[in-house]
Amino acid sequence: MTAATTPELTENVIARIDERRLVDTACAYVSTPSPTGSEQAMAETVRAAFEDTGLTVSWQEVEDGRPNVIGTLEGAGGGASLMFNGHMDTSYSGREPHLRHIIGFQPDAVVKEGRIYGLGISNMKGALACYLEAVRAIKDAGLKLRGDVIIACVVGEIEKTQWGEEFRGREYRGYATGSRHLPVHGGIADMCILGEPTEQRIVLGHYGAMWARISTRGPFIHTAFSEGRMHENSIVRMRDVLDDVLEWIPSWERKAAYGGKDGVVNIGSVRGGYPWRASRTPNRTDLFLDIRVPPTMRMQEAKHELAGLVKAISEKRPEYGLEYEIFVTAPGAEIDEGHPLIKAIDAGHERVFGAPPERDVVRWFSDASALTRYGIETVNYGTSSGLPGPDGENLDIEGLVKIAKVYALTVARICEAQP
Repeated sequence: MTAATTPELTENVIARIDERRLVDTACAYVSTPSPTGSEQAMAETVRAAFEDTGLTVSWQEVEDGRPNVIGTLEGAGGGASLMFNGHMDTSYSGREPHLRHIIGFQPDAVVKEGRIYGLGISNMKGALACYLEAVRAIKDAGLKLRGDVIIACVVGEIEKTQWGEEFRGREYRGYATGSRHLPVHGGIADMCILGEPTEQRIVLGHYGAMWARISTRGPFIHTAFSEGRMHENSIVRMRDVLDDVLEWIPSWERKAAYGGKDGVVNIGSVRGGYPWRASRTPNRTDLFLDIRVPPTMRMQEAKHELAGLVKAISEKRPEYGLEYEIFVTAPGAEIDEGHPLIKAIDAGHERVFGAPPERDVVRWFSDASALTRYGIETVNYGTSSGLPGPDGENLDIEGLVKIAKVYALTVARICEAQP
């Protein structure tokens, strides 16, 4: 149940959000490097912050050096439990040659002109700091809750995966690795907020993803003996296949339409041949696709569509030796407009921002995919995106403070706060 909050309680909670404390927490998180596969140090920083706040801490070792950290503020009982979930891993390390000198892509927080710059601040360490500040505000306001509040900081959410023999290891194990582990080992709640950067919109649904490889074959021969056989080259053959795929994409976009948006397909990679031995023709060339799948479509149906495409191309070009594989399936997620959590966020957002939040449907993936499979109904609602510009990731401090206030008010409503 969602309890109504009194005006006095609401103002008391809002007043307890401490901007300086929030900024300090966000900067500490950003300044702790945590690229996918190397989240240990960040987990230790989070654990210390949880313990300092007086939360009960659980440590889930997903794999060596990659723990989920869960902090719980226990309620008196009889109320709904609310989870805040967010990933600790960052999209990059900051060591990439093209990012080394960009302030917003470094794991070193910088505060200037009312903004925080640094790797992960928008995706999504700013949200992790807001979660904790919201819980601190509840405690500082002297409120008692009936339901539990859980903050789950997880590893391995970033959209990346292992593939083949070359790309293996923990640094490639993303796509909800931590959040899939979380509920299996007891990290559950009645409902969840994911503070992904949504521009303060409530995301009622997001697409999932299916990653696939389509390959062409060709003879492996020396350049000296390739005269007159260019058409057999697997890279040249892939050019024809790519044309066939591009012709298919518009039909998929229409079929995968959801929430007023068309589906989308990305040509993610093409690999063929051997740069260190260009004197040989490539025996195989691979085309990698990221096919976004609406939450209303079963992955089996998406796979059937792709299989039909490959079959049609194979019948058209039998000598190309086409084969395919699917190596990622990550379903989308959605939440009903009438869910109590949506109503609670609406109320808090309108109090803080002065108007109701807008709705959105997005094509990016989130850990709601894993959580909803365990009956943890999840909504994405968070800060501005801080989409990287010339200075990299950055967020407006005022926006962070406002989101923390909304989170605190949502806790008070969902978990039935009492003075």
